[in-house]
Amino acid sequence: MPHYFTWLKSLNIYCQRRVLAIFVLGFSSGLPLMLVFGVLSFWLREAGVSRADIGYFSWVALAYAVKWLWSPLADHLQIPYLHHKLGRRRSWLLISQLSVIVAICCMALTDPQQDLAMMAAFAVVLAFASATQDINVDAFRIESAPEKLQAALAAAYLAGYRLAMIMASAGTLWLAAIFSGGSNYDLDGWQQAYLVMALCMLPGIITTLFSKEPVCGLQQHQYTAGSLLQRTLSWLKQAVVAPFIDFFGRYKWHALLILALIACYRLSDVVMGVMANAFYVDMGYSKEEVASVSKIYGVIMTLIGAALGGVLINQFGVIKILFLGALLSAVTNLLFSALSHIGYDLMWLTLVISADNLSAGIATSAFLAYLASLVNLAFTATQYAMFSSLMLLLPKFTGGFSGQWVEQMGYGAFFVMTALMGIPALLLIMVLARYKPIKQNAAA
Repeated sequence: MPHYFTWLKSLNIYCQRRVLAIFVLGFSSGLPLMLVFGVLSFWLREAGVSRADIGYFSWVALAYAVKWLWSPLADHLQIPYLHHKLGRRRSWLLISQLSVIVAICCMALTDPQQDLAMMAAFAVVLAFASATQDINVDAFRIESAPEKLQAALAAAYLAGYRLAMIMASAGTLWLAAIFSGGSNYDLDGWQQAYLVMALCMLPGIITTLFSKEPVCGLQQHQYTAGSLLQRTLSWLKQAVVAPFIDFFGRYKWHALLILALIACYRLSDVVMGVMANAFYVDMGYSKEEVASVSKIYGVIMTLIGAALGGVLINQFGVIKILFLGALLSAVTNLLFSALSHIGYDLMWLTLVISADNLSAGIATSAFLAYLASLVNLAFTATQYAMFSSLMLLLPKFTGGFSGQWVEQMGYGAFFVMTALMGIPALLLIMVLARYKPIKQNAAA
């Protein structure tokens, strides 16, 4: 009985106001991703775009993998007027959220059959706006609470993020089916569905406006003396070079192991995900069927996975749950391979989607908490953007070839191959488990 109440007390942490705010901002972050990465592939496949082109189209999401290039701006550049009204983090959040809405609307007004290049261009704009929002939501989350609450914030962020992914995928599919009037492919149906998704960004904007600006350890430097070149070099040293020096200075050679783990942790999951929706179309599942299964079982298992991940981290530590999440993510890919051999089967589809969301919830909760533990609060946005960019660079680049691989080897062998891609992450976690985390030093 005492143990039972201990678990209930652990769950009460999710009722705090700042945790709920991070949940909504997580939703705002997760919504655009599927509109350029997941559900868009369903739209393109229905419109007659080849699997190879859909695979290459996924490279649009590489914007998330290079966001570290402009992340120093979030730490060191003040947005005129808005900075004084909202503060650094909230002003950047508001601008990026408004940009996301505009980009989604532009995609909604484009026909991929007539102008695929224009669709790609708007998708790139959306990806960059979304990546900028992610930079600032991550910084806002890490700066909003002490380290002991970071696991709960990561779980809340993930729950919102995964729910938004389901909303953007299952919700868009469901709306596109309704607006299309039952036809197999109808441009107006997809366009109206995307416009509704643009409206779903409003809760994030409201939360940004009414949240409290976090107090961070970011050091402010004045660059008034010297020539323009001297001021520029001084800014680059503090904003760009210092965060990298700080990270390698704190972790020494262990930094290479950490970066290797970050680079390959989501390889199995992301490469498989590029072809998931194309797989559903080719297997004969309708938009309504995929949406219904995702809407019910996907939501339930996402919430369970995110909450369970946060609780398990508090009970057993980050590294053990990091390993568990990586193992589950790889194993669930084998279920997709089994489904490809079974054929059209709604029960199996339900099992596969449920298992995929549960494992993703646990894995991502642990991974976000792990990344947050690596960050020095003096360089929050830059360092976390570096980690989360590296997290996606290899998986997104590799995923671009997934369409070609499917055409060459078939879905069954492809999903087995993606499961095997999870082995390097498991080995690296075992190596890193031997070393205790290094506490952050104060900013120099």
